[in-house]
Amino acid sequence: MTKVLVATEKPFAAVAVDGIRKVVEDAGFELALLEKYNSREELLKAVADADALIIRSDKVGEDVFAAALKLKIVVRAGAGYDNVDLAAATAHGVVVENTPGQNSNAVAELALGMMVMAARNSYDGTSGSELMGKTLGIQAFGQVGRNVARIAKGFGMNVSAVDPYCPAEVIREAGVEVCDSVADLYRNNKYVSVNIPATPETIKSIGYDLLMSMPKGGVVINTARKEVIDEEGLAKALDERADLKYFADVKPDSAAELTERFGNRVFFTPKKMGAQTAEANINAGIAAARQIVAYFKEGSERFRVNK
Repeated sequence: MTKVLVATEKPFAAVAVDGIRKVVEDAGFELALLEKYNSREELLKAVADADALIIRSDKVGEDVFAAALKLKIVVRAGAGYDNVDLAAATAHGVVVENTPGQNSNAVAELALGMMVMAARNSYDGTSGSELMGKTLGIQAFGQVGRNVARIAKGFGMNVSAVDPYCPAEVIREAGVEVCDSVADLYRNNKYVSVNIPATPETIKSIGYDLLMSMPKGGVVINTARKEVIDEEGLAKALDERADLKYFADVKPDSAAELTERFGNRVFFTPKKMGAQTAEANINAGIAAARQIVAYFKEGSERFRVNK
């Protein structure tokens, strides 16, 4: 019998586990749970006879693939998959998938929540500003970016986006203006929502020059990856321009220093919170289970992320 292991240091909600179990067992598969595990050894032992693995932010590297001789597929319940060693997976003949879009509304709502917080000066008792009529630039128009645009338009914001991998007509069809370049995006928008992945091209790509080009009162909201920010450039820009703010769902390495120096002009969630809603938790877990069933029953690799 095909065995599906759900291995989560930070468990799914009980209702999500129930949904995963129903999908897996209705397909005639066996479900095993390893929740709140405390050691690598526990994970390696549990995965030894698994045919499929569902994870969240759990790290899956060469040691896991070497221990899991039957493993055929790993699904990361969520969009990001940098916690999985893709090269090791490929070397061991294991398919790796993610569940894009399942957390996108949750992340987008957090981004808008942080924009409101920034506009209201972190609710410190002073007079803030409104989002209506303000300009918002969206850096990457994937699932999160599209949801950010949808919600921001409801606030009455003027929205533009840049994404070299998204056709311009798709952006326009969403009622969003197409921006020609990242430089123009920062230069022309008071708010910027960062939704780009961490790649060799994007790591440390957002720094001093882009931030200094922003209009007065510029605010950058990062719900993507900390690595895309040049932290030295960020600190320099914040130091030279007292009107700039940086709010992030991905705590930078220099978070303590930035908070001490710039007070409520910066804000960082204590841990990555974008996908931390009951709905996203359920959606991503059940989607992962369905993708595993589709892989074994139909040979589907629609959401494969490794070569």
